[in-house]
Amino acid sequence: MKQFIQDLAETNRYQATHLLHILRGVQSRFHYIPEQAIEQIAELLKISRTQIIGVIEFYSFFHLKPRGQYELLISDSITDHMLGKQSLINYLSEKLTVAVGEVRQDGVVSLDNTSCTGMCDQGPAGLVNGYALTRLDRTRIDQITDLINQQKPLDQWPGELFQVEDNIIEPGLLLSQSINQGSALQSAFKRGLKETLIELDKSGLRGRGGAGFKTATKWKFCSEEQGNQRYVICNADEGEPGTFKDRVLLNSYAHRVFEGMTLCAAIIGAQQGFLYLRGEYLHLYDKLQSVLDERRQAGFLGNNILKEGLNFDIEICLGAGAYICGEESALIESLEGKMGIPRNRPPYPVTQGYLGKPTVVNNVETFIAAASIAVKGGDWFANVGTEKSKGTKILSICGDCSRPGIYEYPFGTSIQSVLNDCGARDVLGIQIGGPSGTFISNKEFDRKLAFEDLATGGSFIVFNNSRNILDIVNNFTHFFAHESCGFCTPCRVGTALLKKQLDKIVEGHGSAGDVVALEELCQLIKTQSHCGLGQTAANPVLTTLERYPELYQSQLKNISYEPGFDLDGALETARRLAKRNDAGAHLAQVEE
Repeated sequence: MKQFIQDLAETNRYQATHLLHILRGVQSRFHYIPEQAIEQIAELLKISRTQIIGVIEFYSFFHLKPRGQYELLISDSITDHMLGKQSLINYLSEKLTVAVGEVRQDGVVSLDNTSCTGMCDQGPAGLVNGYALTRLDRTRIDQITDLINQQKPLDQWPGELFQVEDNIIEPGLLLSQSINQGSALQSAFKRGLKETLIELDKSGLRGRGGAGFKTATKWKFCSEEQGNQRYVICNADEGEPGTFKDRVLLNSYAHRVFEGMTLCAAIIGAQQGFLYLRGEYLHLYDKLQSVLDERRQAGFLGNNILKEGLNFDIEICLGAGAYICGEESALIESLEGKMGIPRNRPPYPVTQGYLGKPTVVNNVETFIAAASIAVKGGDWFANVGTEKSKGTKILSICGDCSRPGIYEYPFGTSIQSVLNDCGARDVLGIQIGGPSGTFISNKEFDRKLAFEDLATGGSFIVFNNSRNILDIVNNFTHFFAHESCGFCTPCRVGTALLKKQLDKIVEGHGSAGDVVALEELCQLIKTQSHCGLGQTAANPVLTTLERYPELYQSQLKNISYEPGFDLDGALETARRLAKRNDAGAHLAQVEE
């Protein structure tokens, strides 16, 4: 162990910013992070052991106690539940003779739930030692059980167990076009970097991660910041349940992603870039490293790119199971080797990002679009879409439809058109933008895909009329309570209270005032939370309560609260204190 960790630290140049790389290596080798490893890492990286323990406890893929030699995690996403996940994990638990959340007595295997694995179009899905397992059924579980009991190494398992398909069904402006490696950079240098930024501005490209900030403006702001050190980060931590488009784009369009990052580096004057890849996409890591090597050999990465004096390279950092790291400032903290706790903003990353330096953070789809615009020009992109939403949007579509997969549509496309294409029938509603987004009912399918109407990071989960809306909301609410980073009281305590309050209603134990109390609790979490996770955690309740109030009321019984807990009184006090910006302090008292 001592020599292994020494080698890991040396490979990572003894940099504390590479703590996640090192911990992932230790976890993979020993299936937990031993105490002696923590002590040695602290000494080698010159950081405190308490900082290391904090990081280990923050990320769900790290453990302080031994896990099985085969770490099995089954996705708990709503789409997996719709495909019979619960009965499958029960069957798997029985076959392996290990309880969910436990390690088998012989130490060979452990079994647990995990949040969405990004395989929503081919579930039920899971992970074994970090590698994706797709289309699980009883036959595959029998096969997996036999392989584990024989202690067969993963590289001897049948390849079909790990097969991940792209499922690109409806390519559009971006996905149907091919551009040669290096052509975006060649076009930009030929046209001029300032002129290329003007083309990007003319295109109207806005960030495709959901917030929709204008891309050219962000790059311009960063380029104008003082100092010589700037960074480019690609956010590939798509942890939103129902979203898997970045997985496909990185698998089939990685060259264009890296081209877009390099284009950004040329415009803003950066020398270092990072691709922050969600831990669930471990299966893509080696392939992406090969693409980077190929680009270096071709002269599109490294020193003096295209002999234009541009020095730029890209490093891949794997996450470790933390949904919050999809938020850009939390992602930057994670890249620095820390817990992924969102920063106070301002300052924004464009002025003070990675290591306090000006940093551009964009998502995978945005960089692909930017590379294409550099080749095709701003008008090519701007002529598609609506006045306020230019170009196209790539969607991950899953749930109750016959053709789940990747679709690309011009902005302005109606929701009904999307449903027709994906084979959705007898639709109850759609969760747009994942749990943090909006639930729309079947009376709203004439609405449009656009920033001015239905903005989305790219997730559509379709539900037919056989589904129970409260089951869906309950799954999402439990997801947010589990994924809260715990930094601020309104989110940490509020999501836990929201989960308990909703459980009470769903289980039929709610009283007449519980729905009102539920909505008020939602508003407190939304208005008082530190970052976007807490600010959107109540959306599943609020958007469905607005559309289906009768469903919530139908669950109620005329009973009183449990003795000793006056939620109405607690909320009334919190409402008063919220006016003095002290709701968080009161919620802490409620927690105690």
